Amino acid sequence: MQFVNISNYKFVSLPEAELLELRAYLKEQTVELGLKGTILLSTEGINQFLAGTREAIDAYKKIMEANPYFGELSYKESLSAEQPFTRMLVRLKKEIISMGCPEIQPEVEAAPHLDPQELKRWYDENKDMVILDTRNDYEIRLGTFENAVDLNIKSFRDFPEIIKTLPEAMKNKPVVTFCTGGVRCEKAAQLLINNGFKEVYQLEGGILNYFEQCGGEHYQGECFVFDKRVAVDSKLAETKTVQCYACRNPLNHEEQEKAQGICPYCGSNEFLKGEEMLSNPSQLEQKGEL
Repeated sequence: MQFVNISNYKFVSLPEAELLELRAYLKEQTVELGLKGTILLSTEGINQFLAGTREAIDAYKKIMEANPYFGELSYKESLSAEQPFTRMLVRLKKEIISMGCPEIQPEVEAAPHLDPQELKRWYDENKDMVILDTRNDYEIRLGTFENAVDLNIKSFRDFPEIIKTLPEAMKNKPVVTFCTGGVRCEKAAQLLINNGFKEVYQLEGGILNYFEQCGGEHYQGECFVFDKRVAVDSKLAETKTVQCYACRNPLNHEEQEKAQGICPYCGSNEFLKGEEMLSNPSQLEQKGEL
């Protein structure tokens, strides 16, 4: 059996008074369909990544389409031989992606999206641009776009402060922000505009959409994902990367060979991959940093 993995998000105003009821409804529907994964809900919208059979995923999409708040949504899909999640979580949060800047409201105002094919064309033409990675440091270690700016952040909540250190000259160049699936860039790109950056874009659908449309050209390495696959390559196939259960740092195949069973970041010998993760519920499923 193959499992279908889907992820998407939508910034849409959800009444606070209805969140508990919506949470219960989505939990009931997903459990009934046998889905596993995480759905994050807040007054600013929904952020979700789920996996199940093709039939169950298609049925869930119809449920979402019938909902007046969500309607027809765009999904990123990939396949896996195993169920990549250990349980089904539907959580209420203050933000569907935490940045701590309530003035940034992508539903009201958002930076323009850049199609992956257009980004590839810019690379091919050696366009003078800034490609800005908005992900966490441990994600970037596994892979990123050519010449991407690494902000060396531990958490997305660090982004608002760290961009204040960027060179003034960067504000006059085209800036393309990117993350795994796009949700972080919805906020990051608009924050850059609010801080004086003149021409800012967000990569449509993030790295995963780029892989789907353009493969791995101009991208080096793998892409970290927040489930027990740990990372995927440019063909959206699971790689041999594992994750330290103690410190959550990912280790690619080369690092594992050098480490000889000991995490180089914290000294632990507990790694997560495949079936091992089933006995160790992952905190990553609760982060929702897509």
